[in-house]
Amino acid sequence: PSGATAAMELALQNRKVAFIDREGRIKPCGGAVPPRLIRDFNIPDSQIVAKIKTARMISPTSRMVDIPIENGYVGMVERENFDEFLRNRASNKGAKRFTGTFLRVERTEETDIVSVFFKDKKSREEIELKSRFIIGADGARSDVARSQMPGGKSIPYVIAYHEIIEAPKGGIYDPDRCDVIYDGRISPDFYGWIFPHGKSASVGMGTGKNGFDLKEATAKIRESSGLDKCNTIRKEGAPIPLKPLDNWDNGKDLVLAGDAAGVVAPSSGEGIYYAMIGGQEAAYAVNECIKYKNPKFLKLARKRFMSEHKTVFRVLEAMQNAYYKSDDRRERFVSL
Repeated sequence: PSGATAAMELALQNRKVAFIDREGRIKPCGGAVPPRLIRDFNIPDSQIVAKIKTARMISPTSRMVDIPIENGYVGMVERENFDEFLRNRASNKGAKRFTGTFLRVERTEETDIVSVFFKDKKSREEIELKSRFIIGADGARSDVARSQMPGGKSIPYVIAYHEIIEAPKGGIYDPDRCDVIYDGRISPDFYGWIFPHGKSASVGMGTGKNGFDLKEATAKIRESSGLDKCNTIRKEGAPIPLKPLDNWDNGKDLVLAGDAAGVVAPSSGEGIYYAMIGGQEAAYAVNECIKYKNPKFLKLARKRFMSEHKTVFRVLEAMQNAYYKSDDRRERFVSL
């Protein structure tokens, strides 16, 4: 979402832009998108596979608190379709699309032009693209960030695991309700979830603790929720970064966006909205660099993003640190 948004924004500014992405990979994700994303980024209703009207918080002692979504709903998307929609939209606006796997970046001292190398999916050949600027939007544990940015290898994250199942009909499952499970047996430092996706549902959890059995915890959620007999469509895992990097650019020709920059909200794990905002800000920063012929404007991406959202990130980080450390605190959190 971040890279496709950045590509579209630059194409709308009549910039010559290419974007490289792997095809066929479904990003493991709960798929929640707030109404502001749907509105601000003109997402058609056809992409919304479920409209969540209620969030249910479940404590370690099975206390349940239902919170109605005021003034509307939280939308749910299927990343397989949503990501492709965003890629196609960027391409239709003029961005040139390439499908392959990032390999490396090379520079020479004689020129400001930088080379990006990737392996083309169809030909399996190594292809070089020359550019003035690069936006690294290749997700958590970004290969671009790890190879190009100081500190890019040490970003903190949790591992999320979920199972996509066929949604049941009837029982305690509600296709209009998200269940969020705060229980140390499910996750010692994050939470578990049941997110409806229309005909399917995402059931999973996340943790930063090494050695914790993610599959066993997910099995417990399914069993306690009456979802253990539902057909499993696929199983997936992925890292979720939980802290924005202190620096998103190299001051010369590269800026990070989305998960690569670490912009997933602590406590909630919300990432799609912040990824798309991050892509928008990265595109703005690059466009300003081109306009004024000054790479120092790359810093605008982080500066503008954090000026708008840093308070939310700080509050959610404080909430996670305060309430996710023990079941006594989780119980208090749900009661609050």
